[in-house]
Amino acid sequence: MPPLQIRDYNWQQTESVVYLSLPLRGVRPGNADIFCTENYLKVNYPPFLFEAFLCAPIDDINSKAKIGNDTIVFTLFKKEIGMWEALSLANVDKEMMQRIREKSVLQAQTKAKELTEAKAVAKREDERYALKIMMEIEENERKKIEDLKENERGKATRELEAWKEQQKNSAADEEKIQREVKMCQQKKQIEKERKKSKDKKAICHIKSMKSKNTTKGNSARTIFSETLKDDCVPAPRSIGNIKIQFTPRVFPTALRESQVAEEEEWLQKQAEARRIMNEDIPELHDLKEEEKNPEWLKDKGNKLFGRENYLAAINAYNLAIRLNNKIPSLYLNRAACHLKLKNLHKTIEDSSKALELLTPQVADNASARMKAHVRRGTAFCQLELYVEDVVWFSGKCSRLDFKNTWVTV
Repeated sequence: MPPLQIRDYNWQQTESVVYLSLPLRGVRPGNADIFCTENYLKVNYPPFLFEAFLCAPIDDINSKAKIGNDTIVFTLFKKEIGMWEALSLANVDKEMMQRIREKSVLQAQTKAKELTEAKAVAKREDERYALKIMMEIEENERKKIEDLKENERGKATRELEAWKEQQKNSAADEEKIQREVKMCQQKKQIEKERKKSKDKKAICHIKSMKSKNTTKGNSARTIFSETLKDDCVPAPRSIGNIKIQFTPRVFPTALRESQVAEEEEWLQKQAEARRIMNEDIPELHDLKEEEKNPEWLKDKGNKLFGRENYLAAINAYNLAIRLNNKIPSLYLNRAACHLKLKNLHKTIEDSSKALELLTPQVADNASARMKAHVRRGTAFCQLELYVEDVVWFSGKCSRLDFKNTWVTV
């Protein structure tokens, strides 16, 4: 059945715009098929068909169509300013109509292809711009990391210089104390020599008095004997054994490798962690008694990690860290969970925090430091930040950390 040509329509114009009203009963935006080019306008709404072979070209890109109230209203913008004598060309044969249709289809295909290519070019430009922005962001992050490293190096250098100055001042103070002690000993020796010389003079005086006056001999002998008694040296003590007890050392380190200052700092940190663990946190009163123990939460997180429930393990470690943020093993275990979940930046953050708490570098925390270095390095490698990993690793690891890491590998 051939389509029904629509002849009943209204149109009006100005010098730049043509308004076309096409009545179609029951038409909706999803039902009508509208095709428009510079010289051809077609509306297909089965069983109705409307075609217009425009007498002058229009701007098909900016022209608009509005569907509603059983009517399609077209707003067609003219390419050339002027008034039209008619909407459609008159006396158009079938061959000419077919040529106009084919030309319009080719124009529409060409415009669609150009539009697709333009969209592809715009997409490529957007991707290139996004890549450029990402590279700038990464470069800024890399520069920020380098600045942080440089600040840490400067801080470490200043701390080392301050420590050397402190050691120098301590040595000078000790030398001053030794000089004062030596001067006190010399004064005591001089006083002792003076006392001996006075005793000798007294003895000589007594002897002269004895020779002059024999009647006073007994009294002189008495005085002389008392003086001799005062100068008598006491008898040596009896032979015996003296028991000496030494304070036990916490770290079994040889004396030639002793790091007393570092060991004392480590013990102070452990004592501080135990003190914080025993403190009462008011906002956690609703927890059970065992849930207030960071060690119990740590064991719970380890069991959840063993069952590959990494999110639950992270929650357990988070609560333990909230109770006590001075235990390095909590950050170390949480870094392992983040590494399993591919949260690489959080892995680096927790490993770094664990390394900050695992100071000073002593034998007892060497194994934990090795684990932190391995997990942090793994995250760097998976992020493909190889240069940052090598620079950081060479700047932060001690000889003991390097030794344990190579043994593990």
